[in-house]
Amino acid sequence: MTLLLSLSPILVVAIFLVGLRWPASRAMPLSYVAAALAAYFYWQVPGIQIAAASVKGLAITAQLLYIIFGAILLLNTLRESGGLATIRRGFTDITPDRRVQVIIIAWLFGSFIEGSAGFGTPAAVAVPLLVGLGFPAMAAVVSGMIIQSTPVSFGAVGTPILVGVKKGLEGAPQVEAFAHAQGFADWQALLPVIGAKVALLHAVIGTLIPLAVVTFMTRFYGPNRSFRDGLRIWKFALASALAMTVPYAIIANLLGPEFPTLIGSLVGLAIIVPVAKKGWLLPKGEPAWDFASRDQWDSDWSSQLELPTEEVRDNPLSLGKAWLPYLLIALLLVASRLPQLGIAPLLKNVSFDRESVFGTTVGISIQPLYLPGTIFLLVCLITVFLHGMSRAAVGRAIGRSTKMVASASTALVFAVPMVQVFINSSGGEAGLLSMPVELAEGVAALAGPAWPAFAPLIGGTGAFVAGSNTISNMMFSLFQFEVGQRIGADPNWVVALQAVGGAAGNTICVHNVVAASAVVGMVGREGEVIRKTVLVFLYYVFVAGILGMLLA
Repeated sequence: MTLLLSLSPILVVAIFLVGLRWPASRAMPLSYVAAALAAYFYWQVPGIQIAAASVKGLAITAQLLYIIFGAILLLNTLRESGGLATIRRGFTDITPDRRVQVIIIAWLFGSFIEGSAGFGTPAAVAVPLLVGLGFPAMAAVVSGMIIQSTPVSFGAVGTPILVGVKKGLEGAPQVEAFAHAQGFADWQALLPVIGAKVALLHAVIGTLIPLAVVTFMTRFYGPNRSFRDGLRIWKFALASALAMTVPYAIIANLLGPEFPTLIGSLVGLAIIVPVAKKGWLLPKGEPAWDFASRDQWDSDWSSQLELPTEEVRDNPLSLGKAWLPYLLIALLLVASRLPQLGIAPLLKNVSFDRESVFGTTVGISIQPLYLPGTIFLLVCLITVFLHGMSRAAVGRAIGRSTKMVASASTALVFAVPMVQVFINSSGGEAGLLSMPVELAEGVAALAGPAWPAFAPLIGGTGAFVAGSNTISNMMFSLFQFEVGQRIGADPNWVVALQAVGGAAGNTICVHNVVAASAVVGMVGREGEVIRKTVLVFLYYVFVAGILGMLLA
């Protein structure tokens, strides 16, 4: 019963959002109710604690909407300034082939943004850029979510490992004893070891992710609805994967968890953009692949909102000036996240903290200057002056952005509080652990010695619910470590499997999908996105599980 009730909020999402195709704005309130009822009646959590967790969820929702607004405003600002029209021409000069464009933007540029900022920012940047280049909105969202896998474990300058796994294992005597037995003076020396194993798993599994992005796009949104159209560029797709994952794995072994995604993606861009310009590794004698004309698209591919066409100026912007806002975002994100520069503590000094909400153990912390939304808004302001925009153009951009954010708010207002009730469900009179840990305990009891095959699935489930690889690692790292020791497996490998599964869970995470959909006006179609991306998630955790059985 405990296992089933732990699953109840997830089952509600699976049934109503994915199965019955309800919009998230209708399915997520039911999921919240399921979590709250289970917490109150079965876990016997005090109502005041459920209320405190819900308030924390609303605070996180406000931060997410702030990030979404900044991303949408940047898109609309570039539309109005003519920057997007110039960027479109620039990509056409590299290659008009949409298959190549999606690899460069979603896989490589998206990975770079993930390495810089994490927390769903890649979708907020790459998805609207793809739509601006003429991709169907649904194809852009699916592509942006699929790549939220391989880069994620080392996103935000290694946060899922350096914060998630570290906080999850911190203070556990069995971890310290294991580290000393391995010859380490400090248990934290295990973190680079775990990170190197995570990178190896991702480098193997992630090699097929660019090909998956392309084949999904051609199969579901191409004029021929064919996997073959995507498979025709398999050489280019695999080269693009290896151009990122090989340096990614090397950096993880040499420098630790901070820089694999950041440096790997930059190396990949430096290699692949010239290769694409030369047409190397692409089919010879074939026309560039493109979508059918817009009037032939299915009705559910396009944005619900009337996205304006880009402003075409009499004196077009230069390519460098058009790209400068995105370069500024990348530079500011990196600068604000690199611990070596010391900027992060200054930004975090402006903080609104509440250690105890309603007298409970639930706390809230908001650091507005550190949020990516602040960087988006700052760059939008710079763009207004840099591109010489009129007041009317700025007003149109702000007005459209506000409407698009409002449409995303309903789903997130219930999705994120549900997550917080789910996570903060321990300490009730029933004496049970929190719902996610009880869920993991139940699966571990069923799996026994085959646990390494299931470890990635638990990590992915944590990220699916919590919306974060970092939080999933915090919740489950110690549990995974203990199960590994209990069954005689290498606990470093089992924790690495947790981190890899947690990264893959971002491809199906509800509030990430809501956020990615919101920036291009696709709110209400989240279930359709997850029905596609769940195939990539299952591939990821299945292959990780097989590797886990072989290696752990």
